[in-house]
Amino acid sequence: MKLQLTDRFCQHAKSEAPQTDYFDETVPGLALRVTSHGTKAWTFLWGKPRRRITLGRYPSLSLASARAAALEAKEGRTQVMTVAELVDRYLEALKGKRSFSQIQRQLRRDVLPIIGSLPLRELHRRDVTRVVDAKSAPIAARRVFEDLRAMIRWAVARGDLDHNPIEGMKGPPASKPRQRALSDDEIRVLWSKLNEVRPVACQHVIKFCLVTGQRVGEVAGLTPSELDLSGNVWNIPGARTKNSHPHSVPLSSLALKIIEDAGGQFGVSRGHVSDSIRDYQEQIGIAQWTAHDLRRTALTQMAKLGIAPIVLGHVANHRTTTKAGITLGVYVQHAYEKEKREALELWADRLQRIIGGAAGVVAMRRSGGVPHI
Repeated sequence: MKLQLTDRFCQHAKSEAPQTDYFDETVPGLALRVTSHGTKAWTFLWGKPRRRITLGRYPSLSLASARAAALEAKEGRTQVMTVAELVDRYLEALKGKRSFSQIQRQLRRDVLPIIGSLPLRELHRRDVTRVVDAKSAPIAARRVFEDLRAMIRWAVARGDLDHNPIEGMKGPPASKPRQRALSDDEIRVLWSKLNEVRPVACQHVIKFCLVTGQRVGEVAGLTPSELDLSGNVWNIPGARTKNSHPHSVPLSSLALKIIEDAGGQFGVSRGHVSDSIRDYQEQIGIAQWTAHDLRRTALTQMAKLGIAPIVLGHVANHRTTTKAGITLGVYVQHAYEKEKREALELWADRLQRIIGGAAGVVAMRRSGGVPHI
């Protein structure tokens, strides 16, 4: 059937037969193929010998866009981009950003297996829903939705997509902040079972997160150049911190011993650590925990030891705590280095008593022993 297609007609077009092609009079060869189930797709019949290509689904691909795509195909300029190709372009543009590795990992692992082969012009919000529904953990579902949304907006801004097919779409609700902190018994079990975790580098990262109370991404990325072993301090540059502010972490003897065992750096990504924690949950045998729970545990334990909130804020590099208000933000420039060291030493001693074998490390600290890396 040939007629002057309009947006209104495309919106209400139906088919009593298994499928019906409505050919456009404006662009010869362009057709809206409608099935009896209500599926609508743009096809283009052209060339000698005649061949038919699919341009995309309606309404993801509008009438105007379908006409433009058909003319491009006729002129030999068409290129059907897939979601996988968009992911490649998007990741190339993100290189150098601090969150690149995490976004790359999530898009390649969670998106490509499900909709990677889908032509970009056919992308629909139901496809995004398929990706999100495949994630059982609420926080993982939210993250992959946010990554997809950011990528699609980027594609629209570039012109790879004529419109945003998920504009206004509500993603999964943000998960409530976790309150999980490990008990003394759980810490003891965890520490004793960590030798089962692979790769071994993840064992070191997990221990170091618990000992120092720092973020897993910052710990995993530790390099020898960030270590000041003469002063027993780990200096994290602002380029690697969540809030972009440089952060110094005084190192207890226990922390130094872990660095020594690791050879001065951990050589593993945050994603690998998260995967190892997930894979070895059952073997370790305590209630579900995450790398961030280790940070919360360390800070909670320090609070129990009587460490002041302002010092905890400096240990955690929380700017909202340490720079809140005019007084702290402008007039108080004290870095609390001495207080941070005392807090982390107290926690290391407490941790040693929890896991056992405190005497050796305490004696090492008192004798001034420093690991050689």
